[in-house]
Amino acid sequence: MSRIPLVSIDTAPAASQPILQAIHGAFGVTPAMFRAVANSPAALSSMWNSFGALGSGRLGARLGELIAVAVANYNDCHYCLAAHTALGRKAGASSAELSEAQQGRSDDPRTAAALDFALKVVSKRAQVDAADVDALRAAGFDDGEVVELLAHVALNLFTNYINVAFDVPVDFPAVALRKAA
Repeated sequence: MSRIPLVSIDTAPAASQPILQAIHGAFGVTPAMFRAVANSPAALSSMWNSFGALGSGRLGARLGELIAVAVANYNDCHYCLAAHTALGRKAGASSAELSEAQQGRSDDPRTAAALDFALKVVSKRAQVDAADVDALRAAGFDDGEVVELLAHVALNLFTNYINVAFDVPVDFPAVALRKAA
């Protein structure tokens, strides 16, 4: 049971209602995470606008979803792991790629570099060094893409923390967490 009410379009604060309507239009349902966040119109607006901005960014939906899966798995966020696995499939990632991403791995060197950096940012609480950023550049990322990658990590930390802290019920097909070998 969620530790915070899961509001509906009708019971949400007035400023959250049009955003929830847009979310419902995008998904065909209103996912529980957004129903929890809708208690705060400012937080909901921030989250939804961030998803929109990064979704149209240069990294692309597929890489964004692989990053989200890696971060969710690291943070033991069942909700985000389930949601981003489903969204990753829609973005063209295979089940094998998504499974590997859970542990920060990929056969593609560019994707592997992005996942490695994302997990270093999370595990080191952003205390990365110049060599970590240089590794991204060596894998073909320009400075704008490096910043965008960090924005993906930050957004996923926000969503992971919402779902874990408030124990939001998972309303996507469940995916098992994978611990590093």
